[in-house]
Amino acid sequence: MNGINERLDLVSFNDDGLVPAVVQEHGTGQVLMLAWMDREALRRTLTEGRVTYWSRSRGEYWRKGDTSGHVQVVRSARIDCDGDTVLLEVEQTGAACHTGTHTCFDGSERDLHPVMS
Repeated sequence: MNGINERLDLVSFNDDGLVPAVVQEHGTGQVLMLAWMDREALRRTLTEGRVTYWSRSRGEYWRKGDTSGHVQVVRSARIDCDGDTVLLEVEQTGAACHTGTHTCFDGSERDLHPVMS
């Protein structure tokens, strides 16, 4: 399977034409963020090597780092067993989160404190 369209056909996009993309840091496996992609965003990501997302709130494409300089370079991309989630392994430059933190999951104020039995 060499063609980009063959690879994109493996992805099960939702009714809105989107798929969630979990983003991990290359080398550490740390989860940096979750964002959304449509077929075109995923095509751009796989062919250009820089991550492009679909902004649900703005209704437009955004390539990570174009404004902030916090670039994500793709090192690997795969889908889960159902084909309905993309996992991207990236080299992250700077903060991954728009708040300026390294990941979108930084900070103890975001801890949900699970009940331990």
